[in-house]
Formats: sequence, structure tokens, C-alpha cells
Amino acid sequence: MLLHLSDLHFGTERQACMRAIQDFCATHQPEVVVVSGDLTQRAKLSEFYHCKQFLESLNTPYLVIPGNHDIPLYHIWKRAFRPFTLYQLFFGSLEKTLITEHFYIVGVNSIRRRYHTRGHVSLEQIQKVAKLLELAPKNKLKIIAVHQPFYIAEESKHAKDCPVLAVLAAKKWGAQGAYALLHGHLHNAAVNDLNPILNLNLPNPLYDVIAGTAISERLHGQSPNGFNVVHVDGRFEHFLFDENSQSFVVATK
Repeated sequence: MLLHLSDLHFGTERQACMRAIQDFCATHQPEVVVVSGDLTQRAKLSEFYHCKQFLESLNTPYLVIPGNHDIPLYHIWKRAFRPFTLYQLFFGSLEKTLITEHFYIVGVNSIRRRYHTRGHVSLEQIQKVAKLLELAPKNKLKIIAVHQPFYIAEESKHAKDCPVLAVLAAKKWGAQGAYALLHGHLHNAAVNDLNPILNLNLPNPLYDVIAGTAISERLHGQSPNGFNVVHVDGRFEHFLFDENSQSFVVATK
């Protein structure tokens, strides 16, 4: 089991949701935790510190990537010259690869200091990830974490936030056996097959998997706090926070 969290937004965290995720990990013992960006609300030292403490408390291997909230918004000098200093102080490299029993996970940094919300993926990143996927063990699900989704409905206010070169990246990575892309950013859970949506002409599906905000008070619309689970057989499940039981329960369709 892979536990997919996103948009923690430390600085706006809910203690009840944090405790519920700790309980979930203690009970289900996921193989790995992937956090697809926006660890903090305003990229402050204290926010990164509390995020690190929380992730360590899960007692599970984890991989994180930055989101657009993880670089300074109002401190112009830091944003221009040292946007990832605090992130790297606590979490190291912006792009890591993690191999577990059933999963091969590649983190991709889609955040650029020149833009507030829109994602960017470079040709160099596309080639690098494609090579990693090519060399990955054949018996593992190949998972990529990128903060901004590769598909956002046109009616969404975030419709223009899909990363530059997303279609090229999806086609290249899908051809190398990528199974799913894990995202956040929208605070709404969804699973879409990019193959027909982007006309990729791949022999297999390439799933675009979006998680809601796991612990933040910054809820969008009627969507409660939530996270996703990726099972070893490739199935996806959404879990939503139930206020009555103070726990995360499987979403009913």
C-alpha cells in the first residue's frame, strides 16, 4: 500500500486529521508515503519543522516534492535567489527516487520561482525521468509525483496551472511504463486516465491521480480533508475525514 498525501499546508493544519493519519499508518502500515507538494502554507521555518516532525512520526519511508506554497511568496529577494533554501534544509534534494517492495517512485519538481501557481517541467527533466523509468525494475509499479496535475478541467479556476510540456512528459513517461502520476494542488480528489484525454496513443492507461488536502483547514468547496491509497495491484481508493468518528474512512461512490 502506498499512502498518497498532499497539500498539508502546515501553518493551517488540523490536529484531529494529523492524529487520524498517524492512527491510519499504525493500523495499516503502508509501504511508503508520498507527499505531492505544498508541505507548508508560507514556506516558514516553523512550518517546515512541524511538517518534518509529523512525517517522521508516521514511522514509514516517505518521499516529498515541493509545491508552489513551499517557496516564499512575499519575500521577493528569497523567492528570486534562494527559493528552496528552507525546503532543502529539512528535506534535501528537490527530486528523489525511492524504491520499495512494490513501488518505484520518482519525484519531479514542477515549481519555478517566476510563477505563482503554474507548473513547469523541462526537457531535461523529461529525459531524466524517462531514463529512470527505463532502468526501473520491471516488477514494480512506476509512480511519478508532480505537484500540479497534468489534466485540469477547463471550467476550473486552475485550468492554466497544468505544467508546461505536460503532454510531452506524459507521452514519454507513459511509453517507459509509468503507471500513475500523483498530484495535489486542487484540494479535490480525482483519478483520470491521461491516455484518451491527451491522445497519447499508449498501449496502457496512464493515471493522473489527485489527492485532496490531507490535514489543512484550507478546504475547497464541499471537499473534506482526504488522502489516496494506491494498492499493490494498482487499485486507487479515496479516504475522507469523518468528523463524527474523527478518522479517515473510504469514500463511497
